[in-house]
Amino acid sequence: ITHPGNVDYIRYKVKMYIELCINVYIYFFLMFLSGDVETDIELLYKAVPQIGKVFRIIDKIGEGTFSSVYLGEAQMHDGSRQKFALKHLIPTSHPTRIAAELQCLTLAGGQENVMGVTYCFRKEDHVVIVMPYLEHKAIVDIISSLSFEEVRLYIYNLLRALKHIHQFGIIHRDIKPNNFLYNRKTKEYALVDFGLAQGTADTQIDLLKVSRSHRGSGSPVKTQRANKSRPLPPHTHPTASTSAPLPPPVSHSKVLQSINSNLRIINTFVKVAKAEDPANRRYLSAGRGSAALKSQGANQKPQRAVPLGVTCSCFQTDRVCNICLSRKQQIAPRAGTPGFRAPEVLTKCPNQGTAIDVWSAGVILLSLLSGRYPFFKASDDLIALSQIMTIRGSRETIQAAKAFGKSIVCSRELPRQDLRVLCETLRGHRPSPDDDDYVTPLPQNNGTTEQWDGGWGGVPDEAYDLLDRLLELNPATRITAADALTHPLFTDLIQLT
Repeated sequence: ITHPGNVDYIRYKVKMYIELCINVYIYFFLMFLSGDVETDIELLYKAVPQIGKVFRIIDKIGEGTFSSVYLGEAQMHDGSRQKFALKHLIPTSHPTRIAAELQCLTLAGGQENVMGVTYCFRKEDHVVIVMPYLEHKAIVDIISSLSFEEVRLYIYNLLRALKHIHQFGIIHRDIKPNNFLYNRKTKEYALVDFGLAQGTADTQIDLLKVSRSHRGSGSPVKTQRANKSRPLPPHTHPTASTSAPLPPPVSHSKVLQSINSNLRIINTFVKVAKAEDPANRRYLSAGRGSAALKSQGANQKPQRAVPLGVTCSCFQTDRVCNICLSRKQQIAPRAGTPGFRAPEVLTKCPNQGTAIDVWSAGVILLSLLSGRYPFFKASDDLIALSQIMTIRGSRETIQAAKAFGKSIVCSRELPRQDLRVLCETLRGHRPSPDDDDYVTPLPQNNGTTEQWDGGWGGVPDEAYDLLDRLLELNPATRITAADALTHPLFTDLIQLT
């Protein structure tokens, strides 16, 4: 039944699709009915029964689009109870994508502030990844109390994690405070959630090479039976009298085999039209009639495709003609969290690399220095791009876009902001030019004004220089994570390491 023209193959494919739709409907219906954490935990126990034999789930500590995270504990060989983070992936996750995330955690994790993986459970289409638990607080709850030294160490350790995964050819694509955990007491850090990770051209993660070559095409994966004869590490033996033994540490190749056992991966080949570069678009001559111009609406649908050679007259204007509305949209990766996406992502640049992670790190530093989180908040990519222009300047944004083959039109010129003035104004350390009600701090007995606590009164110029280089609009000239670690802001930390 493997031949596309076979009737049995078509029936099998339709049957698998219907079963998938039913399973997804049941899953989300049960999630909708669950009104509290206890119900969610019970659903997880039922979905993956072997979890209950090893872990006692304490609480639900996180929830995202593609997964939910639970806090659990298990008894170790010395009788102590150790906490773990259990990440339950939604059933619609592709087996290759799950295995790629596990491979990232296995090869790059466990060092340099990158979260590792301890175990993995699977029951049919439910997968639970077990990781060490790092106690932390959300950045929104502590941003107002962070000192500048804490911010400096936070960014330094984030850059260490980025340098490490970039050496493996991993593009995280979802760098944000919620994915870089911070324990203020122990000064521990952990980069988590590789669910959206992609590989560079020279990535060392084999399954990211598959995703890169067959992005969105349901890449084939060989199915084999996992080898169960793996020794249990000595430091994770629980006492047999009170708890079932913990499974051995995960191997990404074995997990891939387990995930795909009893599953048949069907290849679908999608033909993607080559996108047209706006810079190569031909203009209409003065003697020819111009195409009708139309405002681009949210509900506007192209009526039919037109040849790429057809000319138009809307290039570098603030309107879009019917010809351009009928063109196929350019396909480029857009995964990531709104507010942290780089300009090359917002403009659908097809060539995206590790520089998009560095931009996200720059947005985090901008939030921490200004005390505003989230800093950017937009409903769509164009508004997000205009917000970036407000900070970095419209002329600079347009010039950078040309460097990676994009044309941006802005209705008015927006000046580039001084980052120090911006951050100090938002943090309240200096008066805003538009704030008439600002009151200057009264002098103390010694005649000096009260200094900003947490070291914010003496933020060095190096901090804003690094911020400027992290938020470089052109990805080709944006500083790398490795180079950022050698920045003068971290001179004392470099000497220690």
